[in-house]
Amino acid sequence: MEISNLVPALVALPLIGFLISGLFGKWLKGFTGVLSTVVVFLSFSLALVCFFLFHPMERSVPEIVTLFPWIKAGGLNVSLAYQVDQLSLYMILIITGIGSLIHLYSIGYMKEDPGFARYFAYLNLFIFAMLNLVLAENLILLFLGWEGVGLCSYLLIGFDYHKDSAANAGMKAFITNRIGDLGMLLGIALVFWYTGSLSFTEITEAIPEVPSFRYILPIAAACFFIGAVGKSAQIPLHVWLPDAMAGPTPVSALIHAATMVTAGIFLIARLNPIFLSAPQVGHWIVIIGSVTAFLAATVGLFQNDIKKVLAYSTVSQLGYMFVAMGAGAYVAGLFHLMTHAFFKALLFLGSGSVIHALHHEQDLRNMGGLKKQMKITWITFLVGSLAISGIPPFSGFFSKDLILEKSYAYGTLFYGLGIVTALLTAFYMFRMTYLAFYGESRVSSHKASHLHESPLVMTIPLVILSVGAAITGFLEIPHFLFGGVDLLTRYFAPIFLRGTEISQMIVKQSLDGHETNTSIELILVAVSVAVAVSGIFIARTIFLTGKNVPVEEESLSGFKRVLSKKYFVDEFYRDFIVDPILLLGKFFANYVERNFLDLMLRGTGRVAVAISLVLRRVQTGIVVDYAILIVFGTVVILSFFLLRGL
Repeated sequence: MEISNLVPALVALPLIGFLISGLFGKWLKGFTGVLSTVVVFLSFSLALVCFFLFHPMERSVPEIVTLFPWIKAGGLNVSLAYQVDQLSLYMILIITGIGSLIHLYSIGYMKEDPGFARYFAYLNLFIFAMLNLVLAENLILLFLGWEGVGLCSYLLIGFDYHKDSAANAGMKAFITNRIGDLGMLLGIALVFWYTGSLSFTEITEAIPEVPSFRYILPIAAACFFIGAVGKSAQIPLHVWLPDAMAGPTPVSALIHAATMVTAGIFLIARLNPIFLSAPQVGHWIVIIGSVTAFLAATVGLFQNDIKKVLAYSTVSQLGYMFVAMGAGAYVAGLFHLMTHAFFKALLFLGSGSVIHALHHEQDLRNMGGLKKQMKITWITFLVGSLAISGIPPFSGFFSKDLILEKSYAYGTLFYGLGIVTALLTAFYMFRMTYLAFYGESRVSSHKASHLHESPLVMTIPLVILSVGAAITGFLEIPHFLFGGVDLLTRYFAPIFLRGTEISQMIVKQSLDGHETNTSIELILVAVSVAVAVSGIFIARTIFLTGKNVPVEEESLSGFKRVLSKKYFVDEFYRDFIVDPILLLGKFFANYVERNFLDLMLRGTGRVAVAISLVLRRVQTGIVVDYAILIVFGTVVILSFFLLRGL
């Protein structure tokens, strides 16, 4: 077996599943769920084989798998090719591994839905697009996958298109992402204009060799960063992600955990030579990431919809990843990407299990005491909450602690925001856990009579994900614990080595900040654990008994109302951007188009009719008249040439 044969197969399998489910799902019915799950699991199996064949700890050069020449236009020469290296292997294992578990879970969750086959067709297409994105050898193929996941998110968020909320949420996600994608397109155009290539390896080599390209690196990095902000839901383009909860819960797990929102993080990692060579852009990435993490965490404090809490936690955790990527700590950011994929998929699927058992009830105020009837969901959900809160030895502790350590080395202000965010995260996550699973039951008698644990097809993925959320943190351990483990640092070394060398050549400085010694490391870890435990303790004190049930949003006042209304960002966009644009559109439609353009076009028609009426009189049908006209025309033409000659 060779990687060149396996990679096209692992990419094609989800596409085959999409075509079969989309074309024949009407007749295959429930079998489409099994088929769609099997093809993604087979892709995961092939990804594992590629991982071991590539020997990532030994290889320093990527393997390029070229299928065929794709685009030839002027100086643009692009092949449909995949780049297999440590970064792409890491991503496809996460995408297909967690994606296959979400597919399996969906068989039970979507069993009664009339759009069952359509749903799985969309899921397979989503995986196919994401695989093209992370395996792409060039920016054109990456952008094709980038737009593909945008399209699939629109289809899946608006899956229940008969509901206005779902249709509007899908449109909101689609339009918001187009804003970021404009920056992405500009970045691609700049890179091609100055380097003449869109291949990642050739772009990397062009940075030190093309002086003119070096001067526009900050602009190109800023353009790509705008694209990443849109896809990974950072301020100010974060507004689409919470509304994405309108889609089925497994869709939320897929978008928030393993696929779409991680695309921005992947883009920065893939283009690390550009970003490392533009440290001023990296500084803005850290600022945006820190502010996003903090503000999203504050909004999560007063959300009562179980999925909305998780949505804002996703925005907040992505902020952490952006802090790491902006500070040049790519291993820390990618480490948290993986651990977050496990515990966030676990939490979303756990919330889906609760919603499924309560017949689509999502309000935390109507839950409580669920741990008695839903033990597996409760235990696995608790593991996910501990992991995201940063409690050792769960995975989130190690990845979040590494980011906090890097942010401390980068700047104490950013570290302070990160620590406060960690406190808020622990609080709102256990607020949600206590309100849902502990205290007295607030479930209506009708729903309580049907309350039961989810079927095995839904609980098995929860158990597997909980194991991942518990143990994956041990891939990177601080030095003061057992001498430390740096598997991911050594694994990703070939990916970031060349970018670091180029950046040091151009900016003449290291971008990682100052290394922290062991004593400072211990203090930082102690502070991190202390704030996480404090957040859990505060939440336990207030919400464990279930007596302090959150009040209605309308009853809140002051800053609490501001937080419950998400800082009124949606209202601001509606009043100052959306409504003025719609008003301007109506003005052009009703006045400019109707009273000017239409009149002009109708006037053009009238002029043509008037001219035709004059010319019609010339055509008498008499041969003598036509002969006179021919003679007259000949005389005019000859006279013109004679006069011109004189």
